[in-house]
Amino acid sequence: MKKKLSLLLLVLFIYTAKAQNTASLVVQPKSDHTISRHIYGHFSEHLGHCIYDGFWVDPSLNVAKKDRIRLDVVEALKKIHIPNLRWPGGCFADEYHWRDGIGPREQRPKMVNTNWGGVTEDNSFGTHEFLELCELLQTEPYISANVGSGTVEEMAKWVEYFNFDGISPMSKLRKENGHEKPWKVSFLGVGNESWGCGGNMTPAFYADQYRRYATYARNYPGAPLKKIASGASDWDFNWTETCMKQIPLGQMWGLSLHYYTVPKTWNDKGSATSFTEQEYFTTMKKCLAMDSLVTKHSAIMDKYDPQKRVALVVDEWGIWTNVEPGTNPGFLYQQNSLRDALIAGSTLNIFNNHSDRVRMAELAQTVNVLQALILTDKEKMLLTPTYYVFDLYKVHHDAQYLPIKLNSPAYTSGNEQIPAVNASASQDSTGAIHISLVNLNPSQKIALSTSFEQAKWKTVTGEVLTSAKTTDINTFEQPNKVHIEKFSGAKKQGDNLVVELPPASIVVLELK
Repeated sequence: MKKKLSLLLLVLFIYTAKAQNTASLVVQPKSDHTISRHIYGHFSEHLGHCIYDGFWVDPSLNVAKKDRIRLDVVEALKKIHIPNLRWPGGCFADEYHWRDGIGPREQRPKMVNTNWGGVTEDNSFGTHEFLELCELLQTEPYISANVGSGTVEEMAKWVEYFNFDGISPMSKLRKENGHEKPWKVSFLGVGNESWGCGGNMTPAFYADQYRRYATYARNYPGAPLKKIASGASDWDFNWTETCMKQIPLGQMWGLSLHYYTVPKTWNDKGSATSFTEQEYFTTMKKCLAMDSLVTKHSAIMDKYDPQKRVALVVDEWGIWTNVEPGTNPGFLYQQNSLRDALIAGSTLNIFNNHSDRVRMAELAQTVNVLQALILTDKEKMLLTPTYYVFDLYKVHHDAQYLPIKLNSPAYTSGNEQIPAVNASASQDSTGAIHISLVNLNPSQKIALSTSFEQAKWKTVTGEVLTSAKTTDINTFEQPNKVHIEKFSGAKKQGDNLVVELPPASIVVLELK
């Protein structure tokens, strides 16, 4: 009897263990909307070495350049088809006065960057340089206007300067500075973090300011603006409620949201490269909170905008850790590990699954700051694990969203649990289906069975991003430690797709 009981318990244990590492996915018929490519946008602030020594380098640096724009960085970003680039901030935007950054560079006044390190900037990178960078990147500019310390007139004349194609003082000035035709900028942020570094405003005061500033941000012929209001931080639902209630829907294209994944606390954020599995788990739990955050802010927006005319724009997101030892605390330079790639993949899956409302987002930040895609050191340049996620996920750009039903095993730490697997799916214009899958469990493979309610397919191919440890990073000495490889762990089984997800991995599959 004891032997039979022991055998039964063993079988039960094996079955339970197996069940815990099994996930199921149902891919439903395509929806009525696409996953906007603008979800895959990026953010470059005058902060640390993002602009200066990142995009914009010393003339004597021995790298390929256009003027002083670093071209190996440009080519790397073109490869992943970045759809938009947000500039000049961030907190910097609300102390930036655009006229200081135009005209002959030797005549431009210097300024103190009071938000980020107290460094002096020479304003050699300004409006013309940024918009030339966007042309080289083949991306859309997203300009954040100064509401905190600027004026309505200053913002109005900036819009006239970069968008008006007629005869006026600002178009004349633009031509004198070497650009005959307007750039026709579309995305305009009206302030940034107006609840904090952008002016410490109340939501009601900001909503009134927005209405005033947005009135004078004119739509010039052939250059209609998509105006984006400065939205909430994290869980400040009152800010969203007030803006949606007080700002006419026709006056704003989007409302922003900022949320950072902070592994520990704001006073001690934790290391980018040295962390325990418990800290890894906590970080992932905080990352996945983005889903609840977007859901709740979207529900408030739905009350006032059931037709979803206003986009939720998550224009600052990513992991924020302590700076690397020995670097300027105000420069926010941090390394980038496999953990960060898993955060990027999971967050982008969340955005894809909310793409009816989330139609724009920007990772913070592009080069050398926070969750950067690229790190540079003089002539050297490397691509981070996060870069490769954007390379993998570019298949979702402007593709038809496919709703999914996912049943995931739990990833457990102590008494806490999170879903081990997250996913999103889309169908491109050729009919190919793409499924992006993330396994957050750092030690367990997960078997995933996928069925399709409507789609027919014959072949499956894939790519994977993973490494031996979640702390693994790319360095200038070993720049390719974490990189994309071909994936062979997916196969067709009848009408179903069967996948074995490696531990701590991002997998993107193509079905044709």
